[in-house]
Amino acid sequence: MDCAMLFPGQASQYVGMGRDYYDACEVARETYKAANEALGFDIAALSFEGDLDELTKTHNAQPAILVHSMVVYRALVKQGLTPRAVAGHSLGEFSALVAAGYFELIDALLIVRKRGELMYEAGLERPGNMAAVIGMDEENVQGCVADAADSGVVVVANFNSPGQFAISGEIKAVDRAVEIAKERGAKRAMRLQVSGAFHSPLMEETSDALIGYINRFKSPGRLDCAWIANVTGDAVEDPGRVVDLLARQLSSPVLWTRSMQTLSDMYQGPIFEVGPGKVLTGLMKRIVRESPVQPLTEAANLEKAVQRKE
Repeated sequence: MDCAMLFPGQASQYVGMGRDYYDACEVARETYKAANEALGFDIAALSFEGDLDELTKTHNAQPAILVHSMVVYRALVKQGLTPRAVAGHSLGEFSALVAAGYFELIDALLIVRKRGELMYEAGLERPGNMAAVIGMDEENVQGCVADAADSGVVVVANFNSPGQFAISGEIKAVDRAVEIAKERGAKRAMRLQVSGAFHSPLMEETSDALIGYINRFKSPGRLDCAWIANVTGDAVEDPGRVVDLLARQLSSPVLWTRSMQTLSDMYQGPIFEVGPGKVLTGLMKRIVRESPVQPLTEAANLEKAVQRKE
């Protein structure tokens, strides 16, 4: 059965994620074993019972989320579900590209571990922050950012859904944009607990290093289904564009609203959120209500989805 798959990004992690799949599925146990060996530490233990602060560190959260997503993806494939279209939110693009056939799992795992390290280092070299702005339309959010620009670099980094955005940039500029948003009636405007100004110009210097690292791997480099890219919000079928788009994503905004509109236009079948959390399910309700998403955070959710398929 064909389906579309959405893969979550950083901040979807939580202690205990993946444990029920590990207990229920042989494919989950095999996946965690291979991930532990590739990474050189016990990502399963960190995910199942580790310290939340340690799990939340960028270089740990990224591989942990990818492994969980791949466990769910492999469990879906075992049940006869295959993707016709995939998309991932930021980090989730790497999970989506494994599902699309572009990366081997272990290659993607090592790449996102390196990506997390590069992003963390960039945050030390050019300190920055991010903030969520909720309950304000795009034009007004852009106005807040523009009016805060005299305090430093700040941009809209995530177009998550109508009325839900993230901004990113230098600390003083982000703080100023948050103040302006509150003054202008945002329902919520608050700093996020992240280690850098992701999806902003402060990350530009990491792009070349990421490209160089990706090119060390001899992955299949094909796209077996449509991949909807964060940077453009459009479906990509040419595998020759993938590495450039992944590198640009580090310093470019995540066009998630446009991506989900693209998905809705091209595909009307079942859609699954493949990985920890239900963030993408909630966002889709605000973007295209006629395209509901089924979250598969827990093994019991997968069983229900398979039963509906049958």
